[in-house]
Amino acid sequence: MKIVIIGSVAAGTSVAAKARRNDEQAEITLYNADYDISYSGCGIPYFLGGEVDEIESLTPRNPAWFKKRYNVDIFVRHEVIAIDVNRRKIQVKNLDTDEVIEDIYDVLVFATGASPLTLPIEGVEKDHVFHIRTIQDTSAIDRFIKKKEPRRAAIIGAGYIGLEMAEQLTNRGLEVTLVQRSNHILSHMDQDIVTYVEEHLVKKGINLLLNEEVSEITTNEIRTKSGNVIETDLVILATGVRPNVHLAESIGVNIGHSGAIAVNNRMQTNLPNVYAVGDVAESYSLITGKSLYRPLGSTANKMGRIAGDVITGGALEHRGILGTAILRVFDLAVGQTGMNETEALEEGYDIEVLHNIKPARAEYLGGKQLVIKAIADRKTGRILGVQIVGEEGVDKRIDVFVTAITFKAKAEDLFHLDLAYAPPFSTAKDPVMYTGMALQNAIEKKNQLITPKDLSEKIEKREAIQVIDTRSAKQFNASCVDTAINIPLGDLREKCKELDPNLLTVTYCNSGVTGNAAQNVLRNLGFMNIYNLSGGNKNYQSYKKKR
Repeated sequence: MKIVIIGSVAAGTSVAAKARRNDEQAEITLYNADYDISYSGCGIPYFLGGEVDEIESLTPRNPAWFKKRYNVDIFVRHEVIAIDVNRRKIQVKNLDTDEVIEDIYDVLVFATGASPLTLPIEGVEKDHVFHIRTIQDTSAIDRFIKKKEPRRAAIIGAGYIGLEMAEQLTNRGLEVTLVQRSNHILSHMDQDIVTYVEEHLVKKGINLLLNEEVSEITTNEIRTKSGNVIETDLVILATGVRPNVHLAESIGVNIGHSGAIAVNNRMQTNLPNVYAVGDVAESYSLITGKSLYRPLGSTANKMGRIAGDVITGGALEHRGILGTAILRVFDLAVGQTGMNETEALEEGYDIEVLHNIKPARAEYLGGKQLVIKAIADRKTGRILGVQIVGEEGVDKRIDVFVTAITFKAKAEDLFHLDLAYAPPFSTAKDPVMYTGMALQNAIEKKNQLITPKDLSEKIEKREAIQVIDTRSAKQFNASCVDTAINIPLGDLREKCKELDPNLLTVTYCNSGVTGNAAQNVLRNLGFMNIYNLSGGNKNYQSYKKKR
C-alpha cells in the first residue's frame, strides 16, 4: 500500500507515524511545500518574546529523523500541483529546481493546513508587515527586530495569536497597539467575560483599539477607517486563517459549511481512499453535532492519529470537539470550552447563566480570584459552556469542565465531584463544585440569578424593582449598582419590613456569596420574586465599564 500525505506539520506527520506503527510494510511519502516539518506553531510567539532561546527548539524533527525512526520519506519544498483521481497519480513540483515529477498512491491524505488571511489593506505588502504562521515568518520577524530595532508595534487582530504576540512584544520592550475591528477581543468568547482581559491589557500598557478597522499601512503609521493614526515601526497581521482547500476542491472533494474539507468521523472525504486531517479539515461539535472549525495543534494531532489508524485497518473514530482553548495574557490565563452565550441562544437553548467569582485556592494562602462564566440548559440541566479568567487555577478548572461537558454532565453533577482539596491547591468547596451548585439552584428556581446585562436593562427601562446592596456602608459608598439601597446582611431581617415583598427584588454583594445569603433570608421571609446578581458588584461594574 502506498500512502501519500500532502503536508507534514502536526497532522500529516501524525498520520505517517500512526500508519507506520500499525503497518511496517506500507510505503509512506509526505510532500511539503514549506521548508520545515512537524514544528510547534503555537510556540512561535514565545520565541519572538525571548522565552524560547533557540528557534530550533520549535523544529525538533527533520526528514532525516523521520526516515530513520519511521522509515517515512518526507520531501520539503515539494508542492503537489495536480491530482488525477482516476489514475491515482499526482504531479509534484520541486520548488527549488522547478522540476515536475509524477507519483502514484493507493491512499491520499490532505494535510494542507491553513493560510493566514490577508485583508485588503493598502500597504500590506510593505517590508515591515508580517504574517505569523510559519517558522520562516518567525525568522523574518526576528531578523527585522534585531536589525531595525523597532520601538513600536501594531498588531491587527485580537484573537489568540494576536494577544500572545501583544504580550511577547511588550516583554521584548516594544510599545504595542492592538487593533480589533469588532467590539471586543477573543471573538469566540462573550463580551462580559473578556472585559476583564481587556482591562488587564490596558493595565499592562497595551494601546487597545476596538471597533477599529485598518485602512492603510504606511512606512511608519497605520491609519484606520475612523481617522485614527497610530505610529508604528512593525506590523503583525493576526487576522485569522483560511483552510487550504483549493487542491482538494479541484478534484471534487466536498467542502463543509465552515469552508474546510468535510469529513466523517473516520476522517474520510466523499472520495474513496481520500482523507483530510488537521487545519484543512472540518470537525464537529460534541454538543450539537454540527460542523465546527477550530484549528488547533491538539486537534490536528488527534485527527492525524485517527486517519493513520483507519488507513491501516484500525477502528479509531473522531468524537468531535468542544472548541476548547486556553492562552496566557501576561499575568492572566483565559480558558473556554463549549458554547458561549450567543451560540447557545442561537441554537435555541433556554439557558441559565452564572458568573461565579471565587478564589482558586485558600485566600489565607494568597489564592487569586477566578471569574467563571458557566452556561447550562434549563430543560435538561446539562452544562453547555464555560469561560474562565484568572491568575491561577484556570487550566485545572477548564479541563474539569471539558471532561464534564464531554460526558454530558448536568449542573447538579458538578457539586458531587470528589475533587482534590488542600488549602494550597483549592478551596473546600471548589469553584467547579460551587458553579454546579449555584447553577442547579437557579435552574430549580430556588436561588434565581440575574445577569448584569439584564439588571442594567431593567434599571434603564425604569421597571419597578428594588436592588439591595448587602455589603458594608463603606463598600457601598465606594461603588454600587445604580438605584441600589444599602442594607448590610446583618440588618436585613429587621429592615426588610421597609421593603415590598411582592416587588421584583435583586440582592448583591461583591461577588455573589453574601448576596445569595440575603436572597435566602428574604425568600424565607416571604419575598416572592427575588434574584441574586450574578457575579455581584464586581461583575456589574465590569459590565458597566464596557458599555
